[in-house]
Amino acid sequence: MTTESPGLPPHSITCDAARTLPGLFRQRVARSPAAVAYRQFEGGAWRDYTWSALAGLVGRWQLGFAGEGLQPGDRVALSLPNGVDWVCCDQAALGLGLVPVPLYATDSPDNIAHILADSGARLLLLDSDRRWPALAAGRAAFPALRRVLCLKRELPAADETLRDLADWLPRASADLVDLVQDPDALATLVYTSGTTGRSKGVMQSHHGILWTAQAVLRRIPAYPTDCFLSFLPLAHSFERTVGYYLPMMAGAQVAFARSVELLRQDLIRIRPSVLLGVPRVYERVYLVIQARLGPHGLRRRLLETTVDLGWRRFLVTQGRGPVLGPLARLAAVVLRRLIARQVLDRFGGRLRVAVSGGAPLASTVARFFIGLGLPLTEGYGLTETSPVLTNTAPADCIPGSVGRPLPGLELRIGPDGELLARTPGLMLGYWGQPAASASTIDADGWLHTGDLAELRDGYLYIRGRLKEILVTSAGEKIPPAELESALTMNPLFAQALILGEGRPYLAALLVLEPDAWARLAAGLALDPDDPAALHQSAARAAVLARVQDLLKGFPRHAQVRAVHLSLAPWTIENGLLTPTMKVKRGRLEERFREVIRRLYAGRELPGGAA
Repeated sequence: MTTESPGLPPHSITCDAARTLPGLFRQRVARSPAAVAYRQFEGGAWRDYTWSALAGLVGRWQLGFAGEGLQPGDRVALSLPNGVDWVCCDQAALGLGLVPVPLYATDSPDNIAHILADSGARLLLLDSDRRWPALAAGRAAFPALRRVLCLKRELPAADETLRDLADWLPRASADLVDLVQDPDALATLVYTSGTTGRSKGVMQSHHGILWTAQAVLRRIPAYPTDCFLSFLPLAHSFERTVGYYLPMMAGAQVAFARSVELLRQDLIRIRPSVLLGVPRVYERVYLVIQARLGPHGLRRRLLETTVDLGWRRFLVTQGRGPVLGPLARLAAVVLRRLIARQVLDRFGGRLRVAVSGGAPLASTVARFFIGLGLPLTEGYGLTETSPVLTNTAPADCIPGSVGRPLPGLELRIGPDGELLARTPGLMLGYWGQPAASASTIDADGWLHTGDLAELRDGYLYIRGRLKEILVTSAGEKIPPAELESALTMNPLFAQALILGEGRPYLAALLVLEPDAWARLAAGLALDPDDPAALHQSAARAAVLARVQDLLKGFPRHAQVRAVHLSLAPWTIENGLLTPTMKVKRGRLEERFREVIRRLYAGRELPGGAA
């Protein structure tokens, strides 16, 4: 299916006018030299950078790169927190025809080493030299690397490869250089999160990224008066395209959050009009509010009434619900001012658009925030599609859906329920992996996303990953993501993994929230600080009862019959999460192999999975 193609908001730089990413930057500098481009916290205060000032910095970076003897096509890796240095490195490299390779600052040394080796990066930018020793231990795997720049030098100088950025960066600036003429040329290598194996380098083109940003702008306009708060890593293709290149296209301002820990303070200080988040951001806020309210009481009833009336009003605006009576309308207005405003003020109080992307957002959470008046919307895409495929304006949001196809692309559902996409934002292929590229993009140009999906009334619904569908020994097919999402919406469960491939029934690995576990254990007369308490039959029975209650709306064959409890979180550092916070299912199953064996001990069918 295809969709409409409305016009761009005024003052936007079109894809055709920009042609390339450095072309977009040059045009924005020319059109808005004195406008504030970025804000970041430096030396105890927020500092503004205009477009003209940024152009001067990018010119200095380009002189520095030229001094390293880098040639067009060479790869430059950057592993930094979001900020002006990230932007300058990216823009300087792009203008010189170099290929930026963004890395997650939180990624493991092992995966960074893999990416450096696979991409053949010539230069690496780090926030601190303290991260270098762990990488240097495997230096033989990436011999192409010749220079490592560090924002901070804290260790004794012991490696001539390392340079302090402040010393390396030339003092003088120069006019911007733009060597890129072909919009279809390789712009950047973005490595996938690698949930089932080594991450692959997705080759994104200038045109693919620009087309995607423009298509998003057509659906959800941005303006020069907008302020984006950037806190998702710029190594994430969603943040990079929609939270960095799109504001540049629109002439909007971007403020870089200090950290996730300080996000709440930054929201109140910056008061953004646009916020890009992933489902877990909204889910965390939802769970905190639910925990503070408790199960009963006047405050909970007032909040629930506020959400209910707000949701009903929202349905009226969509033509999907009956008109509220006079008393209900009055109550909705009063409760929004008294109750909803307290929640909305936590987001800064002037959000015009709040986006959730990267994975489907639980319908319960979406309805909650929409009912409170948050202008929430959802989107969907893949790194391979630069990365957005669907979105919708807040007024058209339908919880449970990830929106409508962007104007100008095509989606269809394959025979096995897999979503197929054909888009101008399609990747050029996987770096150095022609066979993987050919197996992902068919001869007719359709990308096989690997996602199970449904198209209904013009909206897309994601049902799970094709490769992650569990097939029990009885032949029942179960998408585990929906069950896991239902569990982690409860304050007791921080993380969940559903098991059952080739097994007679489902089981679950569960990481409990410490405070919620302490309350549950106290009610069972167990010591929450005793690790053995998690393995007591009373604890498992109580948790299993909670699980079965949360999953009672699912079919009989999708019910969990055994659980393993833990308080140790799955993290990037222990290798169980990707940098985008996705669970590495295979790694978890390997780590908990013996635990899983015990969950099914004595109850396997003949010939069942080991």
